[in-house]
Amino acid sequence: MKITIVCVGKIKEKFFTDAIAEYSKRLSKYCKLEIREVQDEKTPDGIGEAAEEQIRKAEGERILKAVPDGAYVILLAINGKQLTSPELSDEIEKLNVRGVNHIIFVIGGSLGTSKEVYARADYELSFSKMTFPHQLMRVVLLEQIYRSFKIRVGEPYHK
Repeated sequence: MKITIVCVGKIKEKFFTDAIAEYSKRLSKYCKLEIREVQDEKTPDGIGEAAEEQIRKAEGERILKAVPDGAYVILLAINGKQLTSPELSDEIEKLNVRGVNHIIFVIGGSLGTSKEVYARADYELSFSKMTFPHQLMRVVLLEQIYRSFKIRVGEPYHK
């Protein structure tokens, strides 16, 4: 199975890059992992809703260009469905059984994602009603994908 994470912006902090590298290494045993970063837009303070929408649209176009036809898209969205770790593992297994061989997780930018990205999503997943920095969310997502594979194959993992 191939897992791609499409995310807006680059990671600058070493502690995040180290954690991402560690989970990427761990996941290599279970899937082919790719992380595709798309350029974020500069977001000045105090801009209006119309300007924010333009930023979401520009970032959304870049996200959609990174999503190949036929891939199953899971959008991280604050109003998406909240799952336990075993439930996420079950969802990934169900997709595998259905013949889905490429899952793309999308992490939007600081202003969220465009309507067009929401329209392309096959599933909306929420990790919480809280807002997280997208850099941290990348680490949390990788950890949960790793945990899902460990659950799926029945290997022990700390609780």
